[in-house]
Amino acid sequence: MEPFETFRPLLFSIAYRMVGSVTEAEDIVQDAYLRYCQAPAESIVSHKAFLSTIVTRLCLNHLQAARAQREVYVGPWLPEPLMTADQTLLSPTEQIELHESISMAFLVLLERLTPVERAVFLLREVFDYSYAEVASMVDKEEATCRQILRRAKQFLVKHRPRFRPSPEQHQQILHQFMQAIEEGNLAGLMQLLSQDVTMWADGGGRVRGAATRPLHGPVAVGRFTLASLRYVPGTLLSEITEVNGEPTIVLRVDGRPFVIVNVTIEQSHIRVIRVIGNPDKLNHIW
Repeated sequence: MEPFETFRPLLFSIAYRMVGSVTEAEDIVQDAYLRYCQAPAESIVSHKAFLSTIVTRLCLNHLQAARAQREVYVGPWLPEPLMTADQTLLSPTEQIELHESISMAFLVLLERLTPVERAVFLLREVFDYSYAEVASMVDKEEATCRQILRRAKQFLVKHRPRFRPSPEQHQQILHQFMQAIEEGNLAGLMQLLSQDVTMWADGGGRVRGAATRPLHGPVAVGRFTLASLRYVPGTLLSEITEVNGEPTIVLRVDGRPFVIVNVTIEQSHIRVIRVIGNPDKLNHIW
């Protein structure tokens, strides 16, 4: 197998966690391949280090440009969902590590780091590169990278969810959530929501009825959720499958993904709801 293809899954994994988009991660990996083809073979000491450095720097450039694009994005921006239901060949430990680092909540949290903080944290903590390798990839001193990592870890530990339900608990609450919606049961729906629940809806300006600002509180979130059903353009079918390492609701209209609903659960109540309806972000959901 060609060296590049050997490392393609790793490169995609780095790029997706860095930029939060399947499409853009694939484009970055393809760009890295073109640059790899142009590099003299004798100049590559380690294919893994060389390719990881290219992808990291392309991601850093992408994130710098993306900040300006996010400022004009219509409504909240959320990461592009990634199907992970086919990761059964991984060991339980590998699955836990994978799921922790690509959960929607974690990717949203990474967005609050600077691009360099994000790169240093992921390369060191998720992909286990040495400090020397990380420093070379982000073009910083090792001591600087250690400081950046410490700062990033402090922020993430402070803001990450403290409780993580079992997949069975997660699925049960999602089933109850969908049942309440299908029955139009506002009281039942509100019982599932925490008092400080927040809903973020990413329609990218392309989904009719999508909220352009976050909604707060069980009354506002519950009423909006039920009222949004009138904007569904056809027969709605729901299923729960694994997306970004967690049980997730996929709503389909005429067999095509229409909306992805991801939730964060704390103490048996839904604390955060993330709704992704921008059709550009659902092309990889089947």
